[in-house]
Amino acid sequence: MNWSDLPPLSALRAFAAFADKGSVQEAGDALNVSHAAISQQLRVLEKHLGVSLLDRNGRALRLTEEGEILAREAQTGFAGIAQTVASLTGVEAARPLRITTTTSFAANWLMPRLPEFRANFPDDDIVIEAHAERIDPSAGGVDLAIRYGAGDWPGFETVLLVASPVVGVATPDVMAKAKHDLSNVQWLQELGTHEGSEWLHRQGLKPKGGVLTAPGNLTLDAARAGQGVAITSRVAAEADLVAGRLQVVFEESLEKGYYTVTRPGVHRAPLKRFLQWLRRGAATSQGLSPS
Repeated sequence: MNWSDLPPLSALRAFAAFADKGSVQEAGDALNVSHAAISQQLRVLEKHLGVSLLDRNGRALRLTEEGEILAREAQTGFAGIAQTVASLTGVEAARPLRITTTTSFAANWLMPRLPEFRANFPDDDIVIEAHAERIDPSAGGVDLAIRYGAGDWPGFETVLLVASPVVGVATPDVMAKAKHDLSNVQWLQELGTHEGSEWLHRQGLKPKGGVLTAPGNLTLDAARAGQGVAITSRVAAEADLVAGRLQVVFEESLEKGYYTVTRPGVHRAPLKRFLQWLRRGAATSQGLSPS
């Protein structure tokens, strides 16, 4: 890296604050300086780069296309610095640990195991956000995402937690019907996933009843009630398969599973504890030696 090419930090910080707040006045308030000082730093930055970052033709300043690009990188960089500083100084230690995952994984794998963590670390507050929307770990936001897939999420640290193929599961009665005609049963798919539709497409199947898409816990509830074949991960349906409530209609041997997804860099203490416990529990459940 050629450090001499980098703009003055004060100018870059003023620019990031302006991009975040949307006005010179609010950026000045955020940095506890005058709006005139912010305006001066913005000009210093443009002069240093030789690029117009702001469109001054309207009544209010707006970012140019180049300004938008730099703003994204500057805000990401400052957010990462802020999180690392907070982690090193212990400022974030009291913030609840925020975890995002799917409803099916939360209900069928994570929640049944969570009492063990709570018993060992009763002072760690945890917020679990279970829904289909993909939310990336971010500074001061979500600490950990647990996602199903092949682990290819650029820009994040991903570690395989539990390997799990895609399966179609149904009650014995629906299973018997499905064996005769796979297109004559209702198919259930978890909201936010595409594995079910992709499998049906590969098989050339067009279900007469269509495909019902709903949150993961609801698709499994519907399968247990005999409403159709739920396409899900084997991990989510494992307890029902062991108990005999559901049977496997098909199993896809693709190399997929649930991954822990975190931001690169220093992890704060509650996240370190949770990841260690999570991976140890996953290894034990799969008959592996905990690392």
